Amino acid sequence: MTTLVLDNGAYNAKIGYSHANVSVIPNCQFRSKTARLKTFTANQIDEIKDPSGLFYILPFQKGYLVNWDVQRQVWDYLFGKEMYQVDFLDTNIIITEPYFNFTSIQESMNEILFEEYQFQAVLRVNAGALSAHRYFRDNPSELCCIIVDSGYSFTHIVPYCRSKKKKEAIIRINVGGKLLTNHLKEIISYRQLHVMDETHVINQVKEDVCYVSQDFYRDMDIAKLKGEENTVMIDYVLPDFSTIKKGFCKPREEMVLSGKYKSGEQILRLANERFAVPEILFNPSDIGIQEMGIPEAIVYSIQNLPEEMQPHFFKNIVLTGGNSLFPGFRDRVYSEVRCLTPTDYDVSVVLPENPITYAWEGGKLISENDDFEDMVVTREDYEENGHSVCEEKFDI
Repeated sequence: MTTLVLDNGAYNAKIGYSHANVSVIPNCQFRSKTARLKTFTANQIDEIKDPSGLFYILPFQKGYLVNWDVQRQVWDYLFGKEMYQVDFLDTNIIITEPYFNFTSIQESMNEILFEEYQFQAVLRVNAGALSAHRYFRDNPSELCCIIVDSGYSFTHIVPYCRSKKKKEAIIRINVGGKLLTNHLKEIISYRQLHVMDETHVINQVKEDVCYVSQDFYRDMDIAKLKGEENTVMIDYVLPDFSTIKKGFCKPREEMVLSGKYKSGEQILRLANERFAVPEILFNPSDIGIQEMGIPEAIVYSIQNLPEEMQPHFFKNIVLTGGNSLFPGFRDRVYSEVRCLTPTDYDVSVVLPENPITYAWEGGKLISENDDFEDMVVTREDYEENGHSVCEEKFDI
């Protein structure tokens, strides 16, 4: 029996057989401005000649799977002959779902996996539980950890003790990568160039130039300086999709401070945007979202737990999800959590080597466990008892 592990995120699907490697594939469909009628699915995005004005069709809205038609097409493509050639009669699947998922979505997912695709057994689980499993496997002496999963739609903060999540202390902050990209689009459109339709390009800009400031006001002052002294300012060359396929940052020595380039490239000049955008993760109130930032929420979550467990959580803070790849993210989380906690507690913040595929690797480990068979719901179980057996089995 082979096991397919699918960490089904709102932006990327992390997928692979448990005995092989993982691929990270866009979990959506695209239409390009030029070929309006043709729809591209998942990693067919590489075939689009001109990805400017790319139109995204996403299966997830506000973090929950609502558009089943799109999701089905993406899964058909992933499971089909072009990608994984899944033999459903001989395959189990481990699939992730968001916290606080709606029952109706869970039931639809059961039906599609068991009745349409006919997988032999299914384990439906939160991505954080897989990350926690991976962490406990790497650190066998630890009993507790707190998973900070900062993804596309939300940031979730979830404490796990002995692989069980502590429901009373789960926190969701409604800030994720999508909001940051949209905010950057608005700022750039307001200040220099209309890019509201260029989600794909600006997302690339965000990944290439943004970083988390360790001292917001100091960086703000530097960003106001003129000329050479302004070390924050950077010129980003936008792609034109004929000669320049992918945008890039101008090296410092090639920057023209006046901003007038002879070469005819299209330039975005970015200064305080570089750190003001990721700052929203730490201070959502900057753009009027009345919520806690990540470090404050971590501390608040841990304080909701029994006092004797608290020190164990402070020294096992694990960062996962795409936003944790911003340079400086880990250091800033550490320094702020350190400021907010009593001095007699140790604080340790761990950033895994690949925070995006960390949960997938946890799923791979679970599939190799001896008790894996007890965790899944088999197709016979489901056909006999319906949705109720899934509700009992899965700790969601």
